[in-house]
Amino acid sequence: MAARLLLRSAFRAATTCRAAPVPAVTRGMAAGGIPTDEEQATGLEKVIMNAMKEGKDPYNMMKPKEYAGSKADPHLVPSITNKRIVGCVCEEDNTAVVWFWLHEGEAQRCPSCGSHYKLVAQRCPSCGSHYKLVAHELPH
Repeated sequence: MAARLLLRSAFRAATTCRAAPVPAVTRGMAAGGIPTDEEQATGLEKVIMNAMKEGKDPYNMMKPKEYAGSKADPHLVPSITNKRIVGCVCEEDNTAVVWFWLHEGEAQRCPSCGSHYKLVAQRCPSCGSHYKLVAHELPH
């Protein structure tokens, strides 16, 4: 009997001390619902989203197109300078990377495997202009 009274009083105390349920907070906006990513994006995120809609990849975030690596179809390497260092793995299971300088102009071969690479001029996304840097103008 005493246990039953103790249990009842503990239950009543627990239910009266429990916080009242908070009503769901509604957003103070139009009846359109939650905005999409495109509607609420700003700044750099919006620039990237708009470019992706147009089929462009301004910051090379997507997987690059596959090339044969032959002289007729070389791997295209984008650069805002007149030269760029390139790393070639040569074989699929190779653990060493062969590094070499790729210069503007004709397609060049990897010294190890013979795969061809060609430097392609690209606009600097953060510069906003088509200004092409020359390697000796770069800050050290």
